[in-house]
Amino acid sequence: MKKKILIAGILIIGLLSIGVYFYMYKDHRDIATEEAKFVMTVKDLQAQFVSDAVGANAKYLDKTIEVSGVVTSIDIASHSVVLDEKLSAVFKDSVLSGINLHNSIKIKGRFLGYDDLLEELKLDEASFLE
Repeated sequence: MKKKILIAGILIIGLLSIGVYFYMYKDHRDIATEEAKFVMTVKDLQAQFVSDAVGANAKYLDKTIEVSGVVTSIDIASHSVVLDEKLSAVFKDSVLSGINLHNSIKIKGRFLGYDDLLEELKLDEASFLE
């Protein structure tokens, strides 16, 4: 009887270990190939967060979004741009050489959140859409 309980316990522990392994080591998302769940301008996104930050955060957080706006700042060292002085986007690759100040661009990336103190939207793994 003790032998059967021991074998069953080892089998259960083995199956749980395999399940935890596959849960923890999932494939990484490729934001550049994902289809955007939402398409909008930076001003529209900002307006939604000003009116209802909790609801907008629940709607957009960790989703792939496509936004368009005017480039107001470029930081080549950190691979980032600021659109409409409200959205900070960090690019996955160094593609900033083709982007100029005051140009209207469209980017896609993963939405990280809204900083209500600085009133800034954050995006990472961004890619430039032409």
